[in-house]
Amino acid sequence: MIRNIVTNTDFLAKKSTLATKEDAQIIQDLKDTLAANADRCVGMAANMIGFSKRVIIFDGGEGAVIMVNPVITKRIGRYDTEEGCLSLVGKRNCTRYQQIEVRYLDEEFKPQKATFKDFTAEIIQHECDHLEGKII
Repeated sequence: MIRNIVTNTDFLAKKSTLATKEDAQIIQDLKDTLAANADRCVGMAANMIGFSKRVIIFDGGEGAVIMVNPVITKRIGRYDTEEGCLSLVGKRNCTRYQQIEVRYLDEEFKPQKATFKDFTAEIIQHECDHLEGKII
């Protein structure tokens, strides 16, 4: 189901809780909502569509990638940048890393570990900030 984008900063500032298999519908809703906003968005966190659960989605270049309960375990190559967000008006300054390593569950809830670089790494970091309640 395509969900409305949450713009309430009080809700977005809340830290998300761990997702479980019972939250599987959120994954489909994220897929549908990202597809509906593909012309202006490359990633989303579950709180952007109204669920305070640790689930993100991003366009990995070859289709949507789901990460359930992602944890960034390694960061290399710090840099400063400016980002926009579908939930917020304008752009904000932030610090990112050129390469990250992430542990997460895939959409079948199987453990994964992967390394991401450049713009894909930036998207993942932005969405993981959402999970922590950081307003970016």
